[in-house]
Amino acid sequence: MSMINMDKLAAQKAEIVAKINQAIKDSDENAFQEAFVAYTDILQDAVMAEAKGLVQAADNHVLAGRGARALTSEETSYYQKVIEAMKSSNPQQSLAGFDEVLPKTIIDAVFEDITEEHPLLGAIKFENTGALIEYLYSTMDGRHLAVWGQLCSEITKQLSAQFQKLSLEQTKLSAFLPVCKAMLDLGPAWLDRYVRTILYEAIANGLEDGIINGRGIANNGTIAEPIGMIKDLNNYDINTGYADKVAQPITEFSPASYGGLISQVAVGPNGLHRVVREVVLVVNPVDYLTKVMPATTYQKQDGTFVTNIFPFPTRVIQSAYMPQGKAALGIGRRYLMAMGTGKAGKIEYSDEYKFLEDERYYLIKFYGTGRPLDNTSFLLLDISGLKPFHPVVRVADYVDAKLARIEMTDELTADVDLGAFDENVHYYTGAVADDETSGDNNVATLEVTANDENAVIAVEQDGTPVAAEVDGSYEITLVAGPNVIVITSAVDGVVETYVLVVTYTPIA
Repeated sequence: MSMINMDKLAAQKAEIVAKINQAIKDSDENAFQEAFVAYTDILQDAVMAEAKGLVQAADNHVLAGRGARALTSEETSYYQKVIEAMKSSNPQQSLAGFDEVLPKTIIDAVFEDITEEHPLLGAIKFENTGALIEYLYSTMDGRHLAVWGQLCSEITKQLSAQFQKLSLEQTKLSAFLPVCKAMLDLGPAWLDRYVRTILYEAIANGLEDGIINGRGIANNGTIAEPIGMIKDLNNYDINTGYADKVAQPITEFSPASYGGLISQVAVGPNGLHRVVREVVLVVNPVDYLTKVMPATTYQKQDGTFVTNIFPFPTRVIQSAYMPQGKAALGIGRRYLMAMGTGKAGKIEYSDEYKFLEDERYYLIKFYGTGRPLDNTSFLLLDISGLKPFHPVVRVADYVDAKLARIEMTDELTADVDLGAFDENVHYYTGAVADDETSGDNNVATLEVTANDENAVIAVEQDGTPVAAEVDGSYEITLVAGPNVIVITSAVDGVVETYVLVVTYTPIA
């Protein structure tokens, strides 16, 4: 048997993995099948070639040195039974009576591989629940107030309200395993290595996509995904699941701008403040190279560069599943992913995905789900306007496109509380609740003042431009629910963007 060039094999693998990821993004089933079959062929060639040289080696240290993990007695027994069933003349019938659940140690090994290579999974709160089908978690940050006096029903009600239950049967992540017949003769250790390699690619990508973009579970049953960190837990649709949060624009990572963003995740949904020691910033790899890296890199006087300079401890995580132009900022450990084997964590035979005659296809299902612990732990950012880093030296002709004032009043001349204005904070929220029977109370007046009197102001409501009135104000007709108002200020090509989200509630 000729020697295989491992460097060439690694390059081929990387190329095919890129094709698989592109096929997933394009929802191209044919391209995915073609690339996936090519990928498994390469893996099988590599495993077979390496196995031929070690098939006589029984020492676990030798196997471990070549990448094969030493199996526990439970794992060896499990794989031997799988091999016997797969070798039988009727594998479907043999597996139908196979009641062995995939050992937890095998799942642990897969998860170790994932967290080593996928930093996003290492940054969140990841729980391997084994065969559990339900997981109880607390929405609190660990701060519970002791109350003097007798324990009454109201106190117990408040305490129990802080706990939620995740059902691991509602969502599942499935991976197909193509196994060539010749590979069954290699023994349990090599079959284990092959299984873990395939699960590494399938589970890692599926989890990463779900953690970022998962839409949750719709009552009609058409969506069965985790709830992604960029989703708004207060914006749910029965047919489409959870909607994305409104993206907050950021143009620079200055201490004032960045601190204003992080201050939002420092306040829990119950109004309690929490200490934030580090945040994660999840970005698309292309955006990291073209947006984030230039915005956080500067050259010192000696000619060397300093990279990833943030005014607050930040772990930057690149993920191909983050949409370009967007980023997620938040507390990594405030995302809970509970994953386990569930009741159906065993191998099933399938002819549905039989592409080649010399291979058999098997399916492993893992049940689990994930979600942010609350709606304020993560923000969705718009980084499309992120500027490269330049040391600020203000001179007489310094261009300042920031706003000095934003105020809004409804028809009854009542101020809409947007919070204290800060020119470095580009995102504000407010609420209006009026008696809809007393005239056009859904009409609000927006007033904007820029630092530079020559600034060109533009206002859009839900994507539609709003023309300025004669006095320079803007008339905003609020619709029931959230209204997204985007204000841009431009001076000599420098643009600053501010976003208001005003929720209007008509009262009958």
